[in-house]
Amino acid sequence: MKLVTFTRGPVPEVGVIDGEEHVVALRPAYADLLRSRGIEAAQADALSETIFRDMVTFIGFGEWGKDEARAAAGQARGGPHRLPLAEVTLRAPLRPVALRDCIAFETHLKNFYENINRKEVPPAFYEIPVYYKGNPSTVVGPGEDVPWPSYSKEWDYELELGVVIGPSAHNVAKDEAESHIYGLTCFNDFSARDVLRKEISIGLGPAKAKDFATGIGPWLVTMDEIRDLYDLEMVARVNGEEWSRGNSGQIHWSFADIITRMADAEPLRAGEIFGSGTVAFGCGLELGKYLRHGDVVELEITGLGVLRNRVVSGA
Repeated sequence: MKLVTFTRGPVPEVGVIDGEEHVVALRPAYADLLRSRGIEAAQADALSETIFRDMVTFIGFGEWGKDEARAAAGQARGGPHRLPLAEVTLRAPLRPVALRDCIAFETHLKNFYENINRKEVPPAFYEIPVYYKGNPSTVVGPGEDVPWPSYSKEWDYELELGVVIGPSAHNVAKDEAESHIYGLTCFNDFSARDVLRKEISIGLGPAKAKDFATGIGPWLVTMDEIRDLYDLEMVARVNGEEWSRGNSGQIHWSFADIITRMADAEPLRAGEIFGSGTVAFGCGLELGKYLRHGDVVELEITGLGVLRNRVVSGA
């Protein structure tokens, strides 16, 4: 399924993409399904509200929740809860419980170290997967402007794969780790490069270099629709011009390695998200050019749609 969060009024709703041009509003569609099963109307409304309150809540219902959503969407075809996409606004597919971002592509890390005049990748990169914890409250969705902080002059994007956790994981074996991936989305780790250099020179961070915005969307694709996690073509465009191209198969650490490391002595909760790290040459830093006010950045990944954001001055 291609799951979305959308608005057609003041309240965000959970939906599923149906075909190319429609979305099913799952909360009312599921209430109708429950009534068709003989459940009293008020109880059906209350149950549907509980399950589809928001995307993170829905993810917590696991495989059963997905089965019920499919049934509701199937029954809703042709009915009033199947809406034209043109009449709704897509938002970030979820407000994640927590946000992490990895450095898992070796070539990107080599290029980054060359840029900051370090001679080689630290040996520890080849020993353990590493990541930092970002700011889940500044996630932006498809079509949203990204106000760039006034403290930065070097604006950059990062082309990454976003991985959403579900079910929760804690001290998992490596051969079971990927079963805790609920779905995938495009992930743009917007980066203030001038600030980043200062922060990491101190030995801590990134912090203000990253925390102002992370783009995710346009939808959350469940793993049953992913043909091969390690063969997803990844493309970034700026104002329609291709700047970056890579493949998820170029990753140094497997997603099983990453999840096993993250969940070692620390619970990962359903509804958390992490970025794969930037694919090789997947950012302006590696290309010797940066974003400017008004630039439109598009990330496109096989089967995951196009995440489009404009960067503007003003934060």
